[in-house]
Amino acid sequence: MCRLSKDAIDAVLGSGRIYEVGGAVRDRYLFKTETDQDRDYLVTGISYDDLIHILNKFGRVDLVGRSFGVIKFTQRLEGAQHTFDIALPRKELSTGAGHRDFSVTFDPDLSVEEDLKRRDFTVNALAVELDSGNLLDPLNGMADLEKRQLRIVYDESFQDDPLRMLRAVQFAARFEFEIEAATFEALRQHAALIKTISPERIAEELNKLMKLAKAPSVGFRLMLSTGLLEHVIPELEACVGVDQPGGYHAYDVFEHSMRIIDACPVGNLRLRMAALFHDINKPQAKRIVENGATFYGHEAAGARTARQVLKRLRYSNDFIDEVSLLVDRHMFTSDVSDKGVRRLIRKVGQDLIFDLLDLRRADVIAQGIGGTTEDVDELEKRINEQIAFQPPFGLSDLAVDGRILMELLNIKPGPKVGRVLDHLMEKVLDDPENNTQETLESFAREFYHNNTDKESEV
Repeated sequence: MCRLSKDAIDAVLGSGRIYEVGGAVRDRYLFKTETDQDRDYLVTGISYDDLIHILNKFGRVDLVGRSFGVIKFTQRLEGAQHTFDIALPRKELSTGAGHRDFSVTFDPDLSVEEDLKRRDFTVNALAVELDSGNLLDPLNGMADLEKRQLRIVYDESFQDDPLRMLRAVQFAARFEFEIEAATFEALRQHAALIKTISPERIAEELNKLMKLAKAPSVGFRLMLSTGLLEHVIPELEACVGVDQPGGYHAYDVFEHSMRIIDACPVGNLRLRMAALFHDINKPQAKRIVENGATFYGHEAAGARTARQVLKRLRYSNDFIDEVSLLVDRHMFTSDVSDKGVRRLIRKVGQDLIFDLLDLRRADVIAQGIGGTTEDVDELEKRINEQIAFQPPFGLSDLAVDGRILMELLNIKPGPKVGRVLDHLMEKVLDDPENNTQETLESFAREFYHNNTDKESEV
């Protein structure tokens, strides 16, 4: 963890007061050790312009948060650039569509205690005086830390910024906190207000829950019990109580989904998000048969739903493509030939193939019937062997390209070139030794003359 340089701190103390605030303070007392996150600071007794003048001597000042009374201050420390938020004490109220805007009043003469009273939870309303090292705890946040509980600072906290409700569930999951009874009731009463929050802000909290919590299921169960889930991902709530008869699953679809995200490695957002959506369309695909139930086509439908939900939450196109592909391919078979292994790598891509294997491993664990994954381990070994052998897995690996084909077949750019290339790719996946220019040109001539309407090209 980096902190402001001593000379910068001393310069601020020459005119006012400076305190460390934020998550770094909370985590230091929670985990009894320093964490690796940069620190945030609060300065009192100095005007905004005077604070800029002082800090300019010790680093770079960016005024991107001027309307909020916040300065982004960058120093080179320990061989790297570190940026700190340095704020004046303020009061704020979220406003506008999606609570994207805030009505802010900042005043250097406000006390640090007044500033802490605008925070979300008592465990985040702690401050440390930098000159004395004393802890300021006006709202008994330390007592809540020791109890490992979340308590809102004031009764209207969730109305003022409904995103705090999602922050509550992700904190509860990340830090294994209980939500204090009155706070839980306030969350339940105001759950529908989450609909006023912008999708981007919702996604940011979901990302923290999915990446940082050992058991993200804790957060989703809290969303379900408080009514948040129906407003955030109603498609997931529809999985509650949908049983899976037939001897392959011990749990209903929702419970299975909770267990699979917990079984995925911490920190892998793409994988955990794919796990969350992998069976999300089983309720719609369920068909009762003599010995249980079938869910034909749920993987393709689930990929479409994943795409719709993630698009609704404003995730990037690349991330949406990756998650939906993992969902679509999660029912792969491990009993395949070498040719089948190459085709699987080709369809999924080397960047995603090992996530797909981990998704299957987590799926087996989450089924709850004691299944094993030796077949997946063996498939992973074979995939590694194929990758090491370096056969062609994509069009860019072929010994011919579109330009060569257009000259060879006397055709213009267009979809027919792509169809020929796809045919050649299949030939090379069948046998990597086919990947020579002479062999592929022969295949191209044969395919073009047998399958292509040449008249439309000339």
